[in-house]
Amino acid sequence: MSYLVLARKYRPQSFEDLVGQEHVSQTLGNAIKTGRVHHAFLFTGARGVGKTSAARIFAKALNCEQGLTPQPCNVCQSCLEISSGQGLDVFEIDGASNTGVDDVRELRENIRYLPSRSRYKIFIIDEVHMLSINAFNALLKTLEEPPAHAKFIFATTEPHKIPITILSRCQRFDFRKITLPSIVGRLKEIATAENIRVSDRSLGLVARRGEGSMRDALSTFDQVIAFCGETVGDEDVQGLLGMVDRRLLFDTLEGILWHDSQRVLHGVRRVDELGHSFRQFCRELVEAFRSLVVLKVVPDPEGLLDGAPDELEELRRLAASVELEDLERAVTVLVRTEGELAGSSFPRLALEMALVRLAHLPAGREVAGLIRQMEDLQRRLDSGAPVAERPAMTKSERPVVTSPERPVVTSPERPTPEKCEQVVADSANNQAASVSVSQGGDAGDGRHGWQDLVQLVKKERPRLGGVLEHGRLLLLELPNVELGFVDGSFHLLQMQGVDLQAAFSKMAEDFFGQPISLKVVAIREQDQAVVPPSLAEEREARESTQRNRVRDEALAHPGIQAAQKIFGGEVVQVKPLREGIDMEHKDRN
Repeated sequence: MSYLVLARKYRPQSFEDLVGQEHVSQTLGNAIKTGRVHHAFLFTGARGVGKTSAARIFAKALNCEQGLTPQPCNVCQSCLEISSGQGLDVFEIDGASNTGVDDVRELRENIRYLPSRSRYKIFIIDEVHMLSINAFNALLKTLEEPPAHAKFIFATTEPHKIPITILSRCQRFDFRKITLPSIVGRLKEIATAENIRVSDRSLGLVARRGEGSMRDALSTFDQVIAFCGETVGDEDVQGLLGMVDRRLLFDTLEGILWHDSQRVLHGVRRVDELGHSFRQFCRELVEAFRSLVVLKVVPDPEGLLDGAPDELEELRRLAASVELEDLERAVTVLVRTEGELAGSSFPRLALEMALVRLAHLPAGREVAGLIRQMEDLQRRLDSGAPVAERPAMTKSERPVVTSPERPVVTSPERPTPEKCEQVVADSANNQAASVSVSQGGDAGDGRHGWQDLVQLVKKERPRLGGVLEHGRLLLLELPNVELGFVDGSFHLLQMQGVDLQAAFSKMAEDFFGQPISLKVVAIREQDQAVVPPSLAEEREARESTQRNRVRDEALAHPGIQAAQKIFGGEVVQVKPLREGIDMEHKDRN
């Protein structure tokens, strides 16, 4: 029994059957109606979008026994022979097999004779870019001035490989990739004709596998029917095609956006258990994030996104809860990871680390806003004005507190309102670089200040002191000491170590003369503006102000201005006088 595959059984037989190529059908049909038919045509486009089918339909329209018409009858002998590939006056030549100049010479000899019984002799050369340079040169003269009874139709997927001398002698038609809804509609018609019961979701998965190619989609549909029979199930299609369940994909996507590492790792484990390709899963994540970006920047993404209405609605909900900058960073990480998975010896580990990194990625901030804040801070420091008191944090802006006993960067539980109010009050009372002690110490004794404690620790334990310099003092009411570090930073991870906490507690107890209770706070990046600065930040601000003052004084010196005016130079670097003397002394030594 001979079986005809769907791609051949349902091959387009008229211009109306061409799906997604209406611009080609209309142009060729109008050319036939008006009698303005060119002698050479070039059909370009991706695989399986209808180039060869359009060439056959055009050949039937030119040679139909009912007359020159844009709608061939498909019942006369000429149309039937061309449809079956056996037309006496229609020559289908494979450019990949007939690449030499001798093949073109044979074609030139054949073209001189009149057609046997048709109106035109039509030469359809598929994959024409495979011809050699000598073959193209031999074809030039014939292509420029062919006999009146000859027509050429070239088809190729790589038009850039065709010499410009050939391109200039042809009318070019670019075939587009077929949209997902168009492929789904055609598959639904074929399923009805074949008595196949299949859901729209399964047809969408088959169409998505075609990637814009109708022939690839029909070949995949053939495979699905062979596996499932007349009743096609969604799970069977997913298992056969190795595609990730959309629910699993959305769960992993939500885990990334909601910073849930456990959910992300569970998704990767499910992908491994189901036997899906990690690289394919990463590609689908990239496509999902691309959909979120499109929904974020385009109010009506009609034509830009392919998907079921319920999927688009869920994507809209996710896009509303995340910033565009975070989506762009996630796409960058996933695209790089997809390339690394191809040659990785540990693909699961590579994917897990990338997704965990995304789940812990701090929220991005607008660069222009940060620059404005820095400029405002610089102006206030230069003018000597006191730094304005930071506003109280709202409930959504307050830092997330982590327990010092558990080395966790963030906690999914929100602090209670009473605790948040206490943190805000403590933050406002601890703006100064040196914080006085409310219990067990003299407020006027500078030794008991935070800065003195950090300096002492830095002398005895330089590593621990360097970490403390980057901490924000949120509370110092003995026996309670509360320190804040930027969420996800190296210093937070270091300070959450049991050894460093024990060492600091012991030295602080000796310093204050009583036991202390230490707590570590993880400060989100967007909360840094509403908590006290660290000692390192204060030192950097003072040094920056000093450098700017020295530079301004140097540039304002009359001698410097006169030298610039005489020599036409510019000041590249300004060093304090003492620093310059010290460097000169070192050079002499």
